[in-house]
Amino acid sequence: MHTVLGPILTDSKSRALYLFIGDERNKSNCSGTCTQVWPPLLTAGDPVAGDGVAQNLLGSITRQDGSKQVTYKERPLYYFVNDRNAGEAKGQDFGGQGKDEGP
Repeated sequence: MHTVLGPILTDSKSRALYLFIGDERNKSNCSGTCTQVWPPLLTAGDPVAGDGVAQNLLGSITRQDGSKQVTYKERPLYYFVNDRNAGEAKGQDFGGQGKDEGP
């Protein structure tokens, strides 16, 4: 998706996806109340890339609760609670924590 921020990574419903500044590669440091603001992008199987995204850049990690979270370039992906509609990217730099990731 292209926005005033430039191209950003989205899910299959055109909802913006974010990186969490406090995370490490292949490790989520967002749990508890953090996930109420930054819900993780979860998957039951292997993530599948859409148009414009290289499949080899997608992966997943197992969160502390046992759920499987999608990663992009080894960084866990999240939604932002206030992005209610496709095409919104209100989480960009919200509280210094969220960062849209372009493909």
